[in-house]
Amino acid sequence: MILTQKLARLIGGSVPRRLIALVVLPFLGVVAAFGIAPGTITEPVSRTQVVEDIPLPALAPSVETDAGYWREERIQRGDTLGALLARLGAADPEALQFLRGTRAARGMHQLIPGRTVRARVTADGKLLALRYQNAGNVLTLERQGDAFVVGENPVMLERRILMKSGEIRSSLFAATDAANLSDAVAIQIADIFSTDIDFHRDLRRGDSFTVAYEVLYDHGEPVRSGRVLAAEFVNQGKAYQAVYFDYAQGQGGYYTPEGKNIRKAFLRSPLEFSRVTSGFTNARFHPILQQWRAHKGIDYAAPTGTRVKATGDGVVEIAGRQGAYGNLVVLRHQSKYTTWYGHLSGFAKGIRKGARVAQGDVIGYVGATGLATGPHLHYEFRINDQHQNPLRVVLPSAPPITAEQRPAFEEAARPLARRLELLRGTNLARLD
Repeated sequence: MILTQKLARLIGGSVPRRLIALVVLPFLGVVAAFGIAPGTITEPVSRTQVVEDIPLPALAPSVETDAGYWREERIQRGDTLGALLARLGAADPEALQFLRGTRAARGMHQLIPGRTVRARVTADGKLLALRYQNAGNVLTLERQGDAFVVGENPVMLERRILMKSGEIRSSLFAATDAANLSDAVAIQIADIFSTDIDFHRDLRRGDSFTVAYEVLYDHGEPVRSGRVLAAEFVNQGKAYQAVYFDYAQGQGGYYTPEGKNIRKAFLRSPLEFSRVTSGFTNARFHPILQQWRAHKGIDYAAPTGTRVKATGDGVVEIAGRQGAYGNLVVLRHQSKYTTWYGHLSGFAKGIRKGARVAQGDVIGYVGATGLATGPHLHYEFRINDQHQNPLRVVLPSAPPITAEQRPAFEEAARPLARRLELLRGTNLARLD
């Protein structure tokens, strides 16, 4: 209707509607053509294929040809330097001869399966550089003109935090293996909770753990596990938690999320892993003397050479041969406590009368000296020289977080506690 009125004004005067309709019809057809329905057949569009050679600019000499490119290979069991270089694409007899004949490059001969080696190689197989991380150092080889330069520097490690959890089926080591945790982390877990849990006697099927710990990386490759930062262990339905806190420069310890020191003044056991063969009793048939006698300590069976740890901070009172005890270490703690470690195969370095030791320090090694039928540790705990059952005695606690340390502790502990909550009750792993 609007179009009709406008047309009438343009023509001037009145125009019959039929005539207007005839005039407008072509325009309506044009409008409709803009909305082509799907499937409408249209006129084909002609297309022509054009093939043309386009010249490419020449590559700069420094790109790949001279500078080479980096390749990485994992060392396999039985590998030789020659085989490894061949897989790295380095067909360079001159470099191989240098590596084999130079004393400075001997560290690169220690090919440890599973480690990685990185090499910078040119397109024609010329070795320009080699990089191998071993024993905490980075061994490097660089071609400078017609000569090679060997270097060795401490590795610059990247710190990451990993979180994992697992469930006890048979032993702590089996559970940590199943969770792909290193033995170093497993031992730390046992140490952290050793004052509350006896890992020789108290573990039950279905116990579980969650742990947040450091892993140190070199160029994306894990080098070693670091410190456990937070852990939870559920033993027989009771949950124990610990977070690490640096309370002074270079000094730290484990506390509950509430600030209670998880460490007692004494460890429950002087060995990381073993089994009890003889308990504390007033009547035990002695296997050598063939008579009934009191057994005022705990015997732990373990292989010869197993590390024996001080169960508390103290001073060495005895370190030497003492009759039926064989090689014996006696530590005095504070004034009224003493701990005895018998049948040792030897003493740790620096263990002598008057030496100070800290809780967890290695003081000797399991043996079978003195009156012993086989390798084991005889351990005694005395208060005012009165024998106590080491597995039953109530152990004094270490000092808690002080009021001055409280704000810093809470700031550090809060995110660590959240990490434990994140994986609690799962068998998942997480990487930050």
